Amino acid sequence: MCRNIKTLFNFEPPASEDEIHASALQFVRKLSGFSAPSQANKAAFDRAVSEVSEAAQTLLASLHTKAPPRDRDVEAEKARERSRIRFG
Repeated sequence: MCRNIKTLFNFEPPASEDEIHASALQFVRKLSGFSAPSQANKAAFDRAVSEVSEAAQTLLASLHTKAPPRDRDVEAEKARERSRIRFG
């Protein structure tokens, strides 16, 4: 799957609409193979991004967990550490 798509569930504060839209955009780009669609494909591309974004919002709103919300700063530091270990 696309490495740029980040986990959006169980964070405090919750994922914003912009974050969900960005994730949907990356997903559609990965599926279609287009980073920027042609004029002929733009309407279908934009519709797909909108539909994926709506589905993601529905999913995130319906998920439940007993785990405490994660802190974005802590998770970002963990990712930086993994990157340092991986790439030196």
